Amino acid sequence: MVSVSPAAPQSLNAAAPAPLRILLDGIDRLGRLDGWIGGGCLLTLTLLMLCEVATRFLSNFLPFFPPTISIAWEYSSYLMAASFTFGAAMTLRVGGHIRVVLLLKNVPPPVQRAIEILSASAGFAFMAFLTSSMAKFAFSAYVRGQVSTSSDTPLWFPEAVVTFGMLLLTLQFLARAIQAVLGLPLEDHRMKASPVE
Repeated sequence: MVSVSPAAPQSLNAAAPAPLRILLDGIDRLGRLDGWIGGGCLLTLTLLMLCEVATRFLSNFLPFFPPTISIAWEYSSYLMAASFTFGAAMTLRVGGHIRVVLLLKNVPPPVQRAIEILSASAGFAFMAFLTSSMAKFAFSAYVRGQVSTSSDTPLWFPEAVVTFGMLLLTLQFLARAIQAVLGLPLEDHRMKASPVE
């Protein structure tokens, strides 16, 4: 008996030359990972805040229960920063960032393409600078042995996590610029979450 498995969805980068297709597909995979990590950070943040609320509530009735989780607010800020940066690359790939399309809708397709190339290149340059600066900042915290005052957490670790999220967004801007130059689809709507009905 022959079993037929569903065909893998075709890459939106299939029309690109082989080396670029491999690069673009790799960046798309990293973008998906980026979204999952961002979701995991948001879930962890939610659980941490629920535990903080429950701890505060239980401490009112049980005297031996601590009144707070000492790291809750500090770590929630780290998780919030991580969820913002980790969700950004996947959001760019699915076209979820806020854009002003008034100009794009009123110009011919060649001009639209030129605007997309220019804006993706500008986004790449800005994010490359921001990522580089954040990497230097995290490395500086590592070299100096900086720790947070409330929990003694080495500050280079959350800074490096945020830097990695920024790097993934930088790569997604690079992919978008290449896709715009090659005339490939800029947004992958297959990565969007399904609507809840």
